[in-house]
Amino acid sequence: MSAVRNILMGKLKKAEIYEYLAEKLRDAGFGGVDIAFTPMGTRVTIYAMRPGRVIGSRGRTIREISEELERRFGVENPNVTVAEIEVPELNPQVMAYRIAQALQRGVRHRRVAFWALRRIMDAGARGCEIEISGKLTSARHRTEKFAAGIMPKSGDPALKYVKVGKASVLLKPGVYGVKVKIFPPDAPMPEEIGVAEPGRPEEAGEVAESGEGSEGA
Repeated sequence: MSAVRNILMGKLKKAEIYEYLAEKLRDAGFGGVDIAFTPMGTRVTIYAMRPGRVIGSRGRTIREISEELERRFGVENPNVTVAEIEVPELNPQVMAYRIAQALQRGVRHRRVAFWALRRIMDAGARGCEIEISGKLTSARHRTEKFAAGIMPKSGDPALKYVKVGKASVLLKPGVYGVKVKIFPPDAPMPEEIGVAEPGRPEEAGEVAESGEGSEGA
């Protein structure tokens, strides 16, 4: 197998595992998963609002997940751990689910979008973008965007720091899609990265003198 094909197969497997966990752990407040393939096995870290539901009674649920990962997805020696989401408003997957649940309860899409936008920004996010698509106000499918703050579209900040969450919900007019992007509070922008000032010449001289003195002692 070529290196490119190997990378693509790895990414495809991660996407399939993500979809499986998102569906199975939706009631647990699933917020994402980190998967790392290592020679010793596969580390799977699940992020959830309610870790107890991921673990299950006497560890039953987490054992089922480990067995399914090994049997269905061919994950070798999976080591599954659970981490609690400290700030749900800064997790795009959690917020996408909340928006989808509100739509299912009959809340209008603009109202729930502005509510989510306000909660995310109040939690300290540098930027947020919400997309809701479907037959929103007519028989034709369309997408509405709601945004606040800074949201990089390309380059290092977009690739490294922007987090994305997606959800869907089936309503009477059809399927509605929800996409949430969050630019975290600690994410830097290129123009904000400073250059360290060089040390003063006398500092270097002091270090050299102290070194000579210690050798003589």
